[in-house]
Parts: sequence; C-alpha cells; structure tokens
Amino acid sequence: MIVRAGLKGAADKSVIVPSLQTLKEEIVMNAWSRFGAVATAGCLSALVAGAAGNAAEITIVASGGPLPDVMGTLVPMFESATGNKVKISFKAGPAITADVKQGAVDLVVTNTEVVDELAAGGDVAGNGKTLLMISKVGVAVKAGAPKPDVSTPDKLKAALLAAKTVGYSQGGSGQHFLTVVQKLGIADAVKAKAVVVQGRPVGDAIASGEAEIGVQQVAELRPVAGTEVIGEMPGELQKQIPYSAGIPTKAKDAQTARALVSFLRSAAAQDVLKRKGMDLP
Repeated sequence: MIVRAGLKGAADKSVIVPSLQTLKEEIVMNAWSRFGAVATAGCLSALVAGAAGNAAEITIVASGGPLPDVMGTLVPMFESATGNKVKISFKAGPAITADVKQGAVDLVVTNTEVVDELAAGGDVAGNGKTLLMISKVGVAVKAGAPKPDVSTPDKLKAALLAAKTVGYSQGGSGQHFLTVVQKLGIADAVKAKAVVVQGRPVGDAIASGEAEIGVQQVAELRPVAGTEVIGEMPGELQKQIPYSAGIPTKAKDAQTARALVSFLRSAAAQDVLKRKGMDLP
C-alpha cells in the first residue's frame, strides 16, 4: 500500500506521478518478482522463508524528489516476494525527523545527510545506516526535439544560451543549477528566460513545451512521458545526491525493516534502480 503525503519544503518538492510506461514496468516487475526475484536476489530466499505464515506490516517515511517513483516500484516487489506489507509516506525533512523521533516509523529513506544527522543524534541506530543509491542531476528536452550536446561545461553553456526557455525546480537540483549558471557566467541570461517549476516535475514543463530545455535529477526526469534525458551535468558541474536507509532506534519492527533494506540492496532491486536512472554505491 502506497500512501502519499504532502511534500511542502521537501528537497525537491515535485511528486512524480508514474507514467504509463512506469506503471507497465511495475506490473512486469511485480509479476516477475513472484517467480524469479527470490532466486535472482539470493538473499530473498531467506526473507521469504522467514516471512511464511508470519507476515508483518512496517511503516516507512521517505523524502520526495525521485523517491516516490523509485520506492513506488520497489515496495510492491518486496511485498510480493515476502508477503509483508509496507505503509509508506513521502514528506519533507522536518516531518521525517519528527516521525523518527516520535517512534512512528520502522524505516526512513532519505538524503544520506539527514540519515547521518539522525544517527549522530541517536535517533537512528549506528549500525542501521545503509547507502542505497546515488542520484545525479541531468538535462532533458522534449521527446523528438533536437538534442544539444551538453557533454562539457562550454557545450552546456552554449545549449542553455541557445534555448528560448530553461526549466528548473526550486528544490535541491534547482538550487544547484543556479550555482552552475553562476559558474558559467550566464546567471542573468538564464534568469531572463527561466521557467521555475513548482509542485510538479520539471519534465512536465518540458513535455508541454513551456520549457525548451530543463534540469532536474535524472531519476525525476526519466519517468515523465514526452521528455528525453540528453545527458548529465558535465564534470565538476555535477552534483551527486546520495540516498540512504536508516532504522530508527525506536522502530517497532526492526527485523522486517532490515529485511526490506536487504531487498533494496539485492540484484533485483538494483536492476530497477539502474533503469530508473540511479547510480549504485
């Protein structure tokens, strides 16, 4: 069961509504996991054996950005493979911290920096932190449109200057993009034709034609129908955003939470992460 909560103030505020292609992927992967995920992942055989006749339900809180789409695919796979149930909500940083401190969740999945802070404060078990995936910032255009070369800082600069409109968010990737155009010396030029997207993916603005070119996390751009990722931020202009899982010290079912983390590190889950545009640790 997927429960979506508000993301006011989240690092990247847009919640991705899975496209038809993404939903198809979920159906295929869910069906596949029933027959093959346990054998492929290896470690899942133990999880299923332990879960037989003893299904559990755990609560997860996660941040926004690409996680609603990514976890929205992986959680049903875990449920199908183990028989356990997962209740997941997507919230902003302060709300995540509050839930963890109140003992309201069994697992947190969010920016590694937040998990590290919770661990430093004793709210996440020191041995309960696991780096799951690394997200990068990418550049996209409308599907079928010309694809400018953005493989070097100079070529990215030229592409941004040539575009009539440039889309980005107010979240983490958007804030990083503002530092990029500052470094490239084109902050004023980009600001004059900016399409600042709020409450939806930047890809929506690209697909609709509001923005000729746009910047956001690759894993947020990729699921949006009608957009095409043409590259990642080149070289030193790139920003890597790591996401980690943390098991709170007040978790009511740490054992099942650990089983989910093991699944998220399995071959089956990592195949999904790569297709979603995530790098692996």
